[in-house]
Amino acid sequence: MISQEVIEQVIKQLERNNFEVFLAENTLAAKQVFETRIIPGLEFASASYGDSMTMQATNVLDLLKTMPGIEFIDTFNPNDTRKEQIQNRKRALTADLFLTGTNAITMNGQLVNLDMVGNRVAPVIFGPRNVVLFVGTNKLVENLDEAFKRIKTIAPQNVRRHEQLKTPCQVTGVCHDCRSPQRICNSWTIIEKSYPPKRIKIILINQELGL
Repeated sequence: MISQEVIEQVIKQLERNNFEVFLAENTLAAKQVFETRIIPGLEFASASYGDSMTMQATNVLDLLKTMPGIEFIDTFNPNDTRKEQIQNRKRALTADLFLTGTNAITMNGQLVNLDMVGNRVAPVIFGPRNVVLFVGTNKLVENLDEAFKRIKTIAPQNVRRHEQLKTPCQVTGVCHDCRSPQRICNSWTIIEKSYPPKRIKIILINQELGL
């Protein structure tokens, strides 16, 4: 369990790095923060998302899908072909609002991610006017070395949600630095600061969520 002192230190450092941070005690509170404290301050006509178990746990996508006048770009619609999904993920790069999670946050307030295609990390870096990240406190780590370690030993378990992917981590749950054509570990990103300031907003949820 992450102490309140550590959480406060991380929030302070994230804010120094120009991220806007909100603390929520659980997923329901996180949804309320998004709906009542973040959305009213945004101007957006389109929204999309990158895969995130933590974000999905808050049910915020249901909210966006029913908002009048908002074009919701679904990047994982199971009824779409793979080609259509990829096209929508390209469209998501220019959405006004993009939602996802992050693999790790260091005590220095750095966001660390590892992605397969890049459709999750690319819009966080550039494109959408506003980005909102949903992050459980279990993603907080001491430094970059611990972030890399966490991502290599815990995050690969995500692949088990995608049975069509045939990789060593599908079996073991840890990274083998494989050469599989379906390798999910392709693009590392480290975000030191939000630019412009407060473009990236983080809802830190005081629960163990996601991988």
